[in-house]
Amino acid sequence: MRRPLHQAPFLRIFSLLFKRPPPQHFPARAHPLRTATLTSSGMLPFLSSLLSRNASSSTNMSFPDQRTPDEWRAVLNKEQFRILREKGTEPPGSGEFNKHSPSEGVYRCAGCDAPLYKATHKFSSGCGWPAYFDSIPGAVTRHEDRTLGMSRTEIVCSNCGGHLGHVFKGEGFPTPTDERHCVNSVSLNFSPEDKPVQPAKEENKA
Repeated sequence: MRRPLHQAPFLRIFSLLFKRPPPQHFPARAHPLRTATLTSSGMLPFLSSLLSRNASSSTNMSFPDQRTPDEWRAVLNKEQFRILREKGTEPPGSGEFNKHSPSEGVYRCAGCDAPLYKATHKFSSGCGWPAYFDSIPGAVTRHEDRTLGMSRTEIVCSNCGGHLGHVFKGEGFPTPTDERHCVNSVSLNFSPEDKPVQPAKEENKA
């Protein structure tokens, strides 16, 4: 007796080889407006660590302070390491320096203690992160960051390469530079008076 066509062995093999896989679900591309919403739900640390895999090439740049990841973990807490070394972001409005407005003093890198911003550089932007219209000359290095599907300018400490945040231009703030250095509080320490930079630790050479 002749088999029905759909039961033919070669057709079963053919259907198995070319069977369509079940649909896969991928997260929607991150959007700047959605990112602000996700911060309130505690998703930002997860997203920032995920996006740090695609962070720009600052990790390949050479900086005076060349400590290894293990050496950084020994001197930074978990949140400092996530932001400074893995390019994370703190939730808006959560940082201790967001509304900090001293008349004098210096904001320094929380990783290597290099001076980055003077108190007179700071201004109120309402963005949820500490904002500065300028930095101490040579203290901050800028380069392109293409995460989140857009082109931004990342800023890092020129001494150790620690991630600080991003800088934005032309937003219309009444400042001398019309720039906003949007910096994570976790990336900073504050000193009420200026002091010399502590040199980076040198590796022992045989």
